[in-house]
Amino acid sequence: MTHWIVLPIVLPALLAPFIVLTARYHIAIQRVLSVAGLAALVALAAGQAWVASDGTITIYQLGDWAAPFGIVLVADRLSTLMVLLTTVLGLFVLLYAIGSRWDERGRHFHALFQFQMMGIIGALLTGDLFNLFVFFEVLLIASYGLMIHSGGAVRLRAGVQYVLFNLLGSTLFLFALGAIYAETGTLNMADLAGRVQLIDAADSVGIRVAAVLLILVFAIKAAVVPLHFWLPSSYAEAPGPVAALFAIMTKVGAYAIIRVYTLIFPPELEVTAGLQGLWLLPAALISVAIGMIGILAARHLDRLVTYSVIGSMGMAMTSIALFTPAGIAAALYYIIHSTLAAAALFLVTDMVRSGRANLALTAAPPVPGAPLISAMFFVAAIAIVGLPPLSGFIGKLMVLDAALASPLVVWIWAVVLGTSLIGIIGFSRAGSTVFWKAKATSHPEDTQETEAPPPPSPPSALAYTSVGGLLALLITLTIFAGQAHDYTIAIAAQLFDAGDYITEVMETPGKLSDGAEGY
Repeated sequence: MTHWIVLPIVLPALLAPFIVLTARYHIAIQRVLSVAGLAALVALAAGQAWVASDGTITIYQLGDWAAPFGIVLVADRLSTLMVLLTTVLGLFVLLYAIGSRWDERGRHFHALFQFQMMGIIGALLTGDLFNLFVFFEVLLIASYGLMIHSGGAVRLRAGVQYVLFNLLGSTLFLFALGAIYAETGTLNMADLAGRVQLIDAADSVGIRVAAVLLILVFAIKAAVVPLHFWLPSSYAEAPGPVAALFAIMTKVGAYAIIRVYTLIFPPELEVTAGLQGLWLLPAALISVAIGMIGILAARHLDRLVTYSVIGSMGMAMTSIALFTPAGIAAALYYIIHSTLAAAALFLVTDMVRSGRANLALTAAPPVPGAPLISAMFFVAAIAIVGLPPLSGFIGKLMVLDAALASPLVVWIWAVVLGTSLIGIIGFSRAGSTVFWKAKATSHPEDTQETEAPPPPSPPSALAYTSVGGLLALLITLTIFAGQAHDYTIAIAAQLFDAGDYITEVMETPGKLSDGAEGY
């Protein structure tokens, strides 16, 4: 049994306390260790994705205990793709945090960053619902520390709101796990996939309640309306690099919905038939509408970007809620695109913050480095609203094409196309106000800030490189859209034909396998 599957979890778990214990007063050493760790994670994730690209499913049994008795990690096409996306995003965000010196504004930034990566990657690789809960809590604790990084009363208040909403989700998650275990006697996903099939429809009340609770928990993580209230303040008040990293957090909720409701509660399962589409698709469409209307109504640039995250998550969830191979494939492409675009927008917003008295959408003195920053904002805005020729346009076409088989196709097309126009107007207004309308001084009423702004200064070369790297990935995703879509189709096919996943997890030998210990 190879150990390299667990390395993306173990490496940041060891690196974080090492940074705290040996380099807590040496920021240069922290930076070197943290960047080296993220680079190693990218290499590990790329290797795992390459192995899984041909459909190979690799299992890791902690302590060599066979499923369902032990903890199992599973690396298939979906999980390795998401891990690769997370590590690449994390590396660019970390470089920006160093280049903008955000990591110097509070203690333990790099250690918390490593714990955050550990929680996200663990949630993506686990094959057990209870350990999905555990990794959710790890990333919640680390994200709270990152969110209130550098302090401030407004940031602390937003952080408390963020924690309270997510603790509510954690409580519901525990209730769901208790109900599932009471009904099936297991929490291993592959084992659950078999046992849930055996439940009689007449005795399915408990498992249906558990399925509803789980989808509520994951909807909170994915910020789906009406469970999105925690996101605008939390993301807007977080430090720029932290908000950029949080772009992947909502996608973890979407990943969990895809995994659980194609493996454990597939659409054709009688005991939960129709559960996913009963409210998830309408809620996703409302999320798209609220997100894009929020862009138009926003009075501050950071709020505008946070509402774009809600809108993009609504778009991804619209495609997921179709629960067809074409819908899941389109959603995965859109998840990659929206993660990179939203992260780039958060970093560009932070660049604007560093050179402006406030982020209010009113005329103000020119931002240092405005020509390049405005160009980056222009590219990222085009991507997030879905204008051609970038990946957002292609992603929306995929979603619209997947929706043709849905009975709500007219509503989906109307909402997607109508809100896209609203988003274009909102971003056009914001970009022209921030970058083209300049004046000598700003109005006093426009100077509301969470903290005293630093003196205006142009971003560093490393900060520009980080944002440029994310935009380059968006362009690459556009150029290779055909190959990327083919791969997401292969992922969807593997998800809807879960026999290999179940067989690999349940029949890999280990302790207590077939009543014997060892191989």
